[in-house]
Amino acid sequence: MPTAEHLIAQTDIFPWSDTFATGIEVIDAQHHKLVDLLNKLAGHMAFGSDELILTAVFDELADYAVYHFQTEEGVWARHLGQDSLVLAHHQTHREFVAQVGQARLKLSQMSSDATVEEMVSFLTHWLAFHILEDDTHMAKLVLAVQSGCSMDQAKAQATAQMKSAAHVLITTVLSMYDNLSMRTLALLREVSQRRRAEEKLRLSSNIIESSSDGIFITDTQGLVIDVNPAFCLELQRTHATLLGQSIVALMPSLLGTEPGQTAWQACTEAGHWAGELSMRKPDGELETIWLKLTRVLDETLQVQHVVGMISSISQLVARHQALENAANHDVLTGLPNRRLLTDRLAQALQHSKRNRTPLAVCYLDLDGFKPINDRLGHAAGDEVLRVVAQRMQHALRGADTVARMGGDEFVLLLGDAGGMDEVTHRLHQMMSELTEPIETHAQAVRVGISMGLTLFPADPASADDLLRHADQMLYAAKADGKGCLRVYASSAG
Repeated sequence: MPTAEHLIAQTDIFPWSDTFATGIEVIDAQHHKLVDLLNKLAGHMAFGSDELILTAVFDELADYAVYHFQTEEGVWARHLGQDSLVLAHHQTHREFVAQVGQARLKLSQMSSDATVEEMVSFLTHWLAFHILEDDTHMAKLVLAVQSGCSMDQAKAQATAQMKSAAHVLITTVLSMYDNLSMRTLALLREVSQRRRAEEKLRLSSNIIESSSDGIFITDTQGLVIDVNPAFCLELQRTHATLLGQSIVALMPSLLGTEPGQTAWQACTEAGHWAGELSMRKPDGELETIWLKLTRVLDETLQVQHVVGMISSISQLVARHQALENAANHDVLTGLPNRRLLTDRLAQALQHSKRNRTPLAVCYLDLDGFKPINDRLGHAAGDEVLRVVAQRMQHALRGADTVARMGGDEFVLLLGDAGGMDEVTHRLHQMMSELTEPIETHAQAVRVGISMGLTLFPADPASADDLLRHADQMLYAAKADGKGCLRVYASSAG
């Protein structure tokens, strides 16, 4: 017979499918994580995990949902502002958080399969509608706005798309849930009461012992009664030397501070606390951590223990930022790459339309760059590209963008650009600065600059066509002898 741990891992109350994708990468990734956490919770509920484990998994799901809502709301606000749909969506999030708080109170009362099914059903049905109806609708609005639609056009387009697909998907998923729920309860009946108790104890021990998060358990006086290996490693102490010690004395920079004491008090009063705090490691380094505190009650509902879990988020945040930066920036120069430029250009176009101000799109490349590469080597060529990138960044205003398209080609976006004379004056001034000598490999080299320019809305084109028009003018500048600026003349003008 398979173990309960194996059955928990195989429990998919809400199987993920790529058809649930909204088209916004960060939101889809977080939806997938929410689904994984829901399946994890459903597995523990169905197979009788004890209250300590259920509470920890439930709180992980609830905490991540709040984090996901904050991310979502940031995306909606960035692209849709304070539209009534955004405000209504925010209210939906607030109501769910309140409902989750009420649901958490039921964890200690789960004495029947029907109660378990009710809890999982509530979470699954809400999440299905959240992803497939609310979030998909909002994502379609964002994507439509990014493509250049007005808000009214985006709403009409999103509504039409939702009518044709969303309700069918939601009905399918909920039907899928109901079938899987029956299968889960059948599996539950296969596991005997003795086997469930044995597996529950083993699972609890394995989770705590193998967790990469530091876990400690104290009595009501805050004295340590058990810790896991990760906690020993965090404090660089052995298990034996930690038992019986005051948790506040062991971690004064965390729990001895005013924020730490406030968190502890909140846990003892409300039953749970989770949030971001700072603590000083044994080597003196200040580290940002995510702390979870949960009180454990005995049969008479008196506080018996406090369980704490410490997760290091500094490394995760740094890694996320590094990955995001690498995905959106050129490795050599640090400038935005083609992918990020696409997003910046869409935003700049919306700003230009909304504020009725011109947007200049300029393609440029370096004249005489290849001979430098051939004569002095690629290291010298790379240095020239870095210096040129720095000079362009220095010459631009904060709201402007310079991106490297590859090789020695770059694109400039100049928002609130003013008239054509003002733009060309700025670009000629930049050309002069970029052609100053560059010191590389103990000698000075020079590059020339050729530019192609188009100005929106005089050129009332799409984002892709604006880039194409600027690129055409760059080639015209090259054909005219290089070292010059050529401007696109729109037939619409």
